[in-house]
Amino acid sequence: MELFYSPTSPYSAKVRLAARYLELDITETIVDTNADPAELIANNPLGKIPTLVSEDGPIFDSRAIMQFLNRVTDGELYPEKDAKRTKAEVLEALCDGINDCLLAMVYERRQRPAEIIHQPWLDRQWAKAKRGLDHLEANPPKIGKNLHGGHFALAATLGYLGLRFSGQWESDHPALVAWVQAFGERFVDYDGLSPKAAA
Repeated sequence: MELFYSPTSPYSAKVRLAARYLELDITETIVDTNADPAELIANNPLGKIPTLVSEDGPIFDSRAIMQFLNRVTDGELYPEKDAKRTKAEVLEALCDGINDCLLAMVYERRQRPAEIIHQPWLDRQWAKAKRGLDHLEANPPKIGKNLHGGHFALAATLGYLGLRFSGQWESDHPALVAWVQAFGERFVDYDGLSPKAAA
């Protein structure tokens, strides 16, 4: 299998963390989506990452890839019990939603000339992201014997915050700062796969 990814993408980081945890043999290929690389477009008409090329064909959207990884490992990525699995999937969805808000802010600042950056849009996206972080601060997921997709999603989100929003969230979220430190101790590959480490 081959994974097309960007080192700074939190969605890519989530998938890479999960694949490494599951000890899957996946070739990781960095691509620049702004250049519309042919090998990426051939496998994902949207030209987005992460995209996984498998024997079953190309798979894209990080959550679709995560579900595929769970199937090929006979359920090793998500809890077996329905209630616990739903909780892990909702955690993953929340983290992906926070990333959506953070990326919207990054692109607003990066793609628009300074004089037409829309501050109310930035404020709204940050407010949504902060509500998500506040919820996670009050309800940090336990790191038990087995890690699951929600754990990797949160680790990737916190890594992206460290990369793009350093100094803007940590003081209000000490439990999340402690959580990501504990995760790094539990899963030693985190530092090498975090968006922050790739900057």
